[in-house]
Amino acid sequence: MALSRPIRVIAPACLLVLIGLAAGCGSDSGSKSVTVAAASSLTGAFTEAKTQFEASHPGSTITVSFASSSSLAQQISDGAPIDVFASADNTTMQKVADHISGNASTFTTNTLEILVAKGNPLAIASVSDLARPGLIYITCAPEVPIGKYSADVLSRAGVTVAPSSLEPDVKGIVTKITAGEADAGIVYSTDVVAAGDRASGVIIPTKQNILASYPIARLKRASGNSIAAAWVEFIKGAEGQAILTRFGFVAP
Repeated sequence: MALSRPIRVIAPACLLVLIGLAAGCGSDSGSKSVTVAAASSLTGAFTEAKTQFEASHPGSTITVSFASSSSLAQQISDGAPIDVFASADNTTMQKVADHISGNASTFTTNTLEILVAKGNPLAIASVSDLARPGLIYITCAPEVPIGKYSADVLSRAGVTVAPSSLEPDVKGIVTKITAGEADAGIVYSTDVVAAGDRASGVIIPTKQNILASYPIARLKRASGNSIAAAWVEFIKGAEGQAILTRFGFVAP
């Protein structure tokens, strides 16, 4: 799909630079510009949603920053000028509860898979295979949602694995595996879809799997911003849900 305008993706460090500009200022109720902080697993879906939303709301500008939910929550706590937050778990959303206008609501869900090299050359078939000697397993720190979810899966499977590295977010796991720098990692099912023919996925049985809930909320600085409210409703509505479904997410 052709984009109606260039996509603005703010690196986490850049948001912090803007804190000084936003100090003491709330989001203008008449503003048509909205800054959205979203979990990195939402990159594809929210990029497409931005295009459709801007096309149906002339003059609006949605700027999206993608990173780990924990990193974005810290930026919100530090005062970064963010209007809407979409997290990959409820625990992280609760950490910024004091900054939320109204209540957060679940807008989509996700499950987990094991991501391996294209064609699965090591024949990884289960979570227990991740404990093989010499296998390079990577994940994220436990404060990052996918890191916690992965630890929960390993615990449910009764498997102990020492990760070779801790990546900043789930996209970091995907990047290393598709580049041949690691053998396996637990990621969201949507990340396996997004990887396409660059990698393969191994199904995790339901008894060991996690259903990840994604909450979204408008922040207090945007309590009077009608475009921020419209974005949240768009994501929760039929158009947003159709986009999320195409990217492999499951309606709540």
